[in-house]
Amino acid sequence: MSIRHYNPRRRRRGGISPKARNFLFLLVGVTIALQISYPLITGETLRIVTIATVYVGAMSMVIHGHLSYGAKYSTRYLPITALFGLGIEVLGVHTGWPFGIYEYDASLGAQLFGVPIVVPFAWVMMVHPALIAARRIAGHWVFLYGGLLLAAWDLFLDPQMVAAGRWKWEVPGAHVPFTPDIPLSNALGWLLAGIVIIGALNKILPRERRKEAASLAAVDALLLWTLFAGFIGNLFFFDRPGLAFFGTFIMGALLTPYFFSSWLGNKD
Repeated sequence: MSIRHYNPRRRRRGGISPKARNFLFLLVGVTIALQISYPLITGETLRIVTIATVYVGAMSMVIHGHLSYGAKYSTRYLPITALFGLGIEVLGVHTGWPFGIYEYDASLGAQLFGVPIVVPFAWVMMVHPALIAARRIAGHWVFLYGGLLLAAWDLFLDPQMVAAGRWKWEVPGAHVPFTPDIPLSNALGWLLAGIVIIGALNKILPRERRKEAASLAAVDALLLWTLFAGFIGNLFFFDRPGLAFFGTFIMGALLTPYFFSSWLGNKD
């Protein structure tokens, strides 16, 4: 007679409710739709769309964090990231460190200490996906991978905003490849700032996901869209073919292992 040992199957994490899932994807969809419209509009409409994109994108990522990791995550993530974004931008505007010498245009709306209020929310929109990707694949190097991913993201963001007149730089020396109007110090500043905020959030924010948690699909969609839009936009709409290939190579190389892990591995 043999005795069989019963090992219960590990319960799979359940998904969020259809209503919550649909609302989350609505926000991500609106964010992407607003970005699609960007090269097709001008003037005041473009200014409003630029600002709206940031706020809707930030809201979608905070909600994703809440639905995935709970209130402890979202109630810490939002204020810490927004205050860090504001603080590092105020420092940058008034001292030129760590990004270089730049100033914001009044078209981005109300300002606080020389920084448009919308700008910290761009950090909120960008940092959550970078942290999620870094935690999934980077092991003990979460801070470095996350910082590199944020710096790569900004390769597409800054030239687009400078061309639209949302801010301007002094470029006394070396510049970002294929982008003579952006100093190299900006990329290095983003790397340094990204390392700091990703490293801090990785220590502060919970890693354990809720029993009923949102999938990675919303984060995947925003990251994949950023990569695709950066390539297509710079190649066909913004007349920056060098940046299209350079930025896509850098960001694509960073995201490839994440997408393989996310799509081919455990999607939870």
